[in-house]
Amino acid sequence: MQLIANRPEAPSAIRSDLGAIFVSMELSRSSWLITSLSPGAGEKMSKHGVPAGDICTLLRRFSVLKQKAFSRTGKLLPIIVIQEAGLDGFWIHRVLQNEGIESHVVDPASIATSRRRRRAKTDRIDGEALLRTLLAYKRGEPRVCAMVKAPTPEEEDRRRLCRERKVLIAERVKHVNRIKGLLFCQGVSAYQPLRRDRRQQLDELRTGDGRPLPKHLKVQISRELDRLELLLEQIKAVEAERDALLAAHQAAGRAPAVMLLDIKGVGPEFAAILWSEGLFRHFDNRRQIAAYAGLAPTPWQSGSIDREQGVSKAGNARLRTTLVQLAWLWLRNQPQSALALWFEERVKRNGGRLKKTTIVALARKLLVALWKYVTAGVVIEGAVMKTVR
Repeated sequence: MQLIANRPEAPSAIRSDLGAIFVSMELSRSSWLITSLSPGAGEKMSKHGVPAGDICTLLRRFSVLKQKAFSRTGKLLPIIVIQEAGLDGFWIHRVLQNEGIESHVVDPASIATSRRRRRAKTDRIDGEALLRTLLAYKRGEPRVCAMVKAPTPEEEDRRRLCRERKVLIAERVKHVNRIKGLLFCQGVSAYQPLRRDRRQQLDELRTGDGRPLPKHLKVQISRELDRLELLLEQIKAVEAERDALLAAHQAAGRAPAVMLLDIKGVGPEFAAILWSEGLFRHFDNRRQIAAYAGLAPTPWQSGSIDREQGVSKAGNARLRTTLVQLAWLWLRNQPQSALALWFEERVKRNGGRLKKTTIVALARKLLVALWKYVTAGVVIEGAVMKTVR
């Protein structure tokens, strides 16, 4: 190993001849902190504040940086910008790209930080750390950070339907539980707010001691039913838009969502979520797609310690939750498939225990199998397909 390390002809993976102006942007609701490092200015990082959302001032600041670098080096240098993925989304990234500026969006959780219990944290410190991360990334240092692949505006807008439906379903559950809770304290437990005759049921209800519902309680529940019925109408509207989107892609050709609908046990909602949240992207291998969904294993090894911490949960939480739900339904709808048989054999080997742990492993295998199916047409072994959609 010493001889290999001392070879003068060994190629270096880290570049040191990058001629550019490196800029990091620390974003907040009120102001943006711009930290820059220009050639010819030594190792000093300059910092300037820009009002939040003021793109014109930001571009003027970039122009000043280029002019100063030109006066020092005699070269017109490009600007490379980095920012963290967060509340601002990707609109700033798209503006910079439209201006011909190289822009990167980084996952903030992937940047190494001090492990001290009490560490200093300010926007200035974070801006410098972000800039050093960009320098290391452009030098070619491996695994220094994880850059986010920004979706197109069409891809970002397409997934709004499934996300909105999930929010509406959660609100529906809250209203139903609130109505049931109000009635339960009066001794009523058989009322079903989601039935079509909910209003008629409410008029016929009696308390546990035989009295009619109190006047103000009945009025409050009526208002809750008004909000609940509005939610039900909005859920129907969102589902109609989702079905229309799937029908349009079905008429246009074999889209991933349409292919998923051919599998027994996969309905429009699961197909739309899998497609809009993950399978629309390009992945080089199964490890990448498992990591994107947060289903990649997380080992902990140090000396004689060697154990697994479970899945990383560092990816798309919506996709991961949907896959776990789909894995349970897969056992019911595809009991003779190779994946279902693997699950049964694994649980049997563990004496019937660890079903929840094994279902997560099944979710990862199912995601990889579905990815191969929609990209290469590889049908899952033993899976039953729908004869009529």
